[in-house]
Amino acid sequence: MRLLEGQVALVTGAGGGIGRAIALRFAEEGAAVAVHCRTAVEAAGEVADRIGRSGGRAVVLRGDLTDEDVCRRVVGEAAEWGGRLNALVNNAGVQPVQELPGMTADEWRAVVDANLSSVFACTQAAAEVMRAGGGGSVTHIASIEGRQPAPAHAHYSASKAAVVMHARSAALEYGAYGIRVNTVSPGLIDREGLAEAWPEGVARWRAAVPLGRLGRPEDVGDACVFLASRLASWVTGHDLVTDGGVSARPTW
Repeated sequence: MRLLEGQVALVTGAGGGIGRAIALRFAEEGAAVAVHCRTAVEAAGEVADRIGRSGGRAVVLRGDLTDEDVCRRVVGEAAEWGGRLNALVNNAGVQPVQELPGMTADEWRAVVDANLSSVFACTQAAAEVMRAGGGGSVTHIASIEGRQPAPAHAHYSASKAAVVMHARSAALEYGAYGIRVNTVSPGLIDREGLAEAWPEGVARWRAAVPLGRLGRPEDVGDACVFLASRLASWVTGHDLVTDGGVSARPTW
């Protein structure tokens, strides 16, 4: 039996990149997937179409998750479409580059709202549905930058560190209802054009990472499948670092 057979899952920010891979891996393992996007409607539709052509079920849901009411609407639509909600993956977010000395309060809040406040609101809404259904799993996509900051990413790193602690707190408070909450913290994930846009950084990563390569979006998808599956039935409040081992490298 496939690992997520019979589950209904909502994956936020699933129009491309990591979110796309998560949605496809969930579908491959038997889940019906609500594919959320904010503006990438065409890309999200392609993900849903691919799932459908493979014999799965998918629907596209659109909304700006920086609005708490929209978070509740999207979660509710996913649950209504699927008849229940077993899994939520909070993947939607932003990663702008802005040096801290020149950062405005509005720039700071924009990242926190997209990366952290949306996680709070979607998790709270999903947990209400999951409690009524006997439990479920929530996975936040964090980052190794939540532990190790990078230049011009102060707002991003801070938001991802907070996402990890939110998951631990939610695991503590929702565990009694059968709801598990974890995070996945990826390292550098390859994407089209990355090596051309940032050759020096990619070269440094390849030289540092013990497993010798960049991550693939599917690596993150596999981690999320595990955490949503019965194989992780006693795993909650955990941050699953998925970085090829680069975090094990000495920093001095």
